[in-house]
Amino acid sequence: MPLPRASVEDGERALPDPDDVLPAPLDLPHDVLKSLLGAWALAACSAAETAAVEDHLGGCGACADEARRLREAVGLLHQPESLDLDPGLRTRVLATCLQRRPPRVPVPDWAAAYDTETARLDALLQDFGDAEWHAPVRLRWFEADAPAHRRTTVAGVIAHLLAVDGLIARALGLPDPVAEGAEAAGPTGRTEAFWRASRVPPTAAVRGPWREQSHALVRTVSFTGGHAGGLGVPYGGIELPLHDAMLDRAFECWVHAEDIAVAVDYPYDPPAPRQLHRMIDLAARLLPAALAERRRAGLSAPGTAPHLVSAGAPGQSLRLEIEGAAGGQWLIPLDSPGAVGSAAHEVAHVALDGVEFCRLAAGHLPPEEAAAGQDGDREAIRDVLYATAALSRL
Repeated sequence: MPLPRASVEDGERALPDPDDVLPAPLDLPHDVLKSLLGAWALAACSAAETAAVEDHLGGCGACADEARRLREAVGLLHQPESLDLDPGLRTRVLATCLQRRPPRVPVPDWAAAYDTETARLDALLQDFGDAEWHAPVRLRWFEADAPAHRRTTVAGVIAHLLAVDGLIARALGLPDPVAEGAEAAGPTGRTEAFWRASRVPPTAAVRGPWREQSHALVRTVSFTGGHAGGLGVPYGGIELPLHDAMLDRAFECWVHAEDIAVAVDYPYDPPAPRQLHRMIDLAARLLPAALAERRRAGLSAPGTAPHLVSAGAPGQSLRLEIEGAAGGQWLIPLDSPGAVGSAAHEVAHVALDGVEFCRLAAGHLPPEEAAAGQDGDREAIRDVLYATAALSRL
């Protein structure tokens, strides 16, 4: 038989055998032992009481059955739950708070998606360590009907968002994070300039300036009372009204948050249906100009030559049907950006899931894999799907 173990804390004296220190069962009457079954099932009894109850259960069938039922009930009370917060919790808490006390300076409705998506991304970043910040991320988009990509890190993605959000900051008269000389460049040029200007690759330190800038943008448009929504924001070759530019930045924030979540192997939910619907609507409104750009670049199919249509007149149209809670239907004019979509001139119909459509518009889904259902002019459908992918960029 092995000798009892010795411990330095006990002055090298041998420790007592564990069997010698177990509590002796208490001598308790049946009624008392029965009353302890609930506490025993919850593991709330003392060691001596536990020993007495378990000794009693070996000889009392009625108490043993009751103890088994109580243990099963306790199991139902302690279901395993995820440690992650419900993604809708923030929205519900804010909605309840605002019902009780409306904000003195409310966020314009058209800026709410940007406010929400930046908050969701910041919540994802808050517990990242150095390993996560330097995790590799592949940014994807479509260029001239071909997939393109660029490798960076999680910190590099946040630096990219900081640089492109600077377009709105500059339009509002706020400090621009991009160096002098690159302030008028489009999103890609600004990002490249910002990355080059960094003495070292972006690190976790970029989170603070990005979050401060996002707060400043929301605060500034809120204090305007929403009247600045029509202010023009230059986006390289195009100009968007401020309300559309904010929605575009919300869309890109979500897309890149998903890129980051994939890089660190973490789940990330799409935006709420109301906000997702607005993002889909923006993409649908940009499609006529994207189709015209494809024609100018010689990328349209030969059989899709536009008809001569006066501005504001109805022309050939594709019905874009988006399924799901964020869905709806849009008539996309095919002849020119100035034409009006018309059900009477519908030549094709495409049905897509809402999240799938957004991933196509982000360049994360090949056009040939996107359509869930299609009917009508195949060349027109192909052009619209590729024009949707062409909305993407670095």
